[in-house]
Amino acid sequence: MENNLGRRGFLRLSGTAALTASLGSALTACGPADKKSSSAKPGRTVRLGFIALTDCAPLVMAEELGYFAERDLNVELIKQASWPATRDNLLNGQIDAAHALFSLPLSVATKIAGKGSTDLKIAMVLNNNGQAITLKKDFAAAGYADLKAAKALLEKKSPTLAMTFPGGTHDTWLRYWLKATKADSSKVKIVPIPPPQMVANMKVGNMDGYCVGEPWNAVAVKQDIGFTHITTQDIWQHHPEKALVAGAKFAAEKKDVLADVMGAVLKACKWLDDLDNRAKAATTIGSPQYVKAPAKEIEGRLLGNYELGADLGEKKFSGDQMMFFRDGQTSAPRRGHAIWFMSQYQRFGLLKEAPPYTKIADEIILRDLYEEVAKKEGIDVPADDMSPFHVKLDGTMFDPKKPQEEAKRP
Repeated sequence: MENNLGRRGFLRLSGTAALTASLGSALTACGPADKKSSSAKPGRTVRLGFIALTDCAPLVMAEELGYFAERDLNVELIKQASWPATRDNLLNGQIDAAHALFSLPLSVATKIAGKGSTDLKIAMVLNNNGQAITLKKDFAAAGYADLKAAKALLEKKSPTLAMTFPGGTHDTWLRYWLKATKADSSKVKIVPIPPPQMVANMKVGNMDGYCVGEPWNAVAVKQDIGFTHITTQDIWQHHPEKALVAGAKFAAEKKDVLADVMGAVLKACKWLDDLDNRAKAATTIGSPQYVKAPAKEIEGRLLGNYELGADLGEKKFSGDQMMFFRDGQTSAPRRGHAIWFMSQYQRFGLLKEAPPYTKIADEIILRDLYEEVAKKEGIDVPADDMSPFHVKLDGTMFDPKKPQEEAKRP
C-alpha cells in the first residue's frame, strides 16, 4: 500500500492551498470574530482554528450562542486550509487551540506527520462518529459495507484513495477498512487531500474514493458522483473523532482560559445533542464563513438520515450518528484511545517499531484538566480511561495495556 504524500500531478488542485497553509498565511478570520466587543479582560482573547467540516459545530455554536461571551472570552474563529496548516499554526502559536483530528497530535509525536513533538495537547473530544468512506459510482457493486465485494473491486481496479492527513483519523479508518477487506494492499494508493477539496477531486477523476468527515460524503451523493460505502460508526461505534487540541504554551500559561473554553464548548456539545437543535446548527455552520455547504446536506446526516447514493437506498442511525456529548461519554479524552491509534500505526506499517505508548498518551492527553473542568460543570467522567473496548467492523477487543497484541495482528 503506497502512501504518496504529494508528488503526483493530480494533487495540483490542492497543492496551492496546502502550500499557502503550510506557510501560515492561510488564516482567515470568520465573520463573528469581527463583531467582538472589546469588553473582555486582557488575556481573554483566544484564537481557535477549525476546518470546514460539520464537526466544527461545537466551536461555532459556542460562539454563535454566546457561550464564550458568557465566560468573558473574546474568541476568534479562524478557518484553516488543511490539517497540516492546523498543525503548523498550533505549533508556531498563530492559533491557541483548534478543532482537530483526535489522532493528529499522535501522528506528530510519532513522526508520521511531524518531528516528534508532544506540544499538541488533547483537552477534550468534540464528537464521536459521523465520518464515512465514499467510493465513486464505478464501485457500486461493493454495496454498503460488503467487505468481500469491496476486496474484489479493490484488487481489480487498483484504486487511488484519499484521506486528509497521514496518521489522522480518516487515514486510520481507511486503512483499518482496507485491512478488514483483506485486499492486496499493494494495489491501493493512498494520498492526502484537504477535506473541502475531496468532492472536486473525485468529480474530475483524480481518485476513486476517500475517507472524510461530513458534509463532504453527503455532497458527493447529492452531486451523484459517489456513494457512501460505510460510515465510521460501523467501523468503531462511538469512536473519538475531532478533539479540542491546544498548543503546549497556551495550555500551560493560560490553563484557566483553556478551562473556560472547554466549559463553553461542553455547553455547546450538550445543546447539539438535542436533535431539535440540529436544523438550526446546520443552517448556522453551513454559512460561507464556516462550512460553506447547503444546510440540507448537513442536516440530514446530523439527524442520522443517510441517503447512500448509487441506488442503495437509505440508512438510519439513532444515537450513533454524529454525537457531541452523550452525557459526557463523548467528551472525555481517553489514553486508551490514543494507544489504540498508535497500535494501528504499527499494524499498518507506518511505524517500524513500537512507540513509547504510555509516555506519549500521558504527555498529550490532558486528562486531569478535563476532569477538573467536568467536575466544575457538573458532568460525570466515565471511569474507562484505560479499559478494553470493542471495535465493531472486525469484532475485535482492544486492551490498552497490551498494544503489541493489536500491532502484530494481521
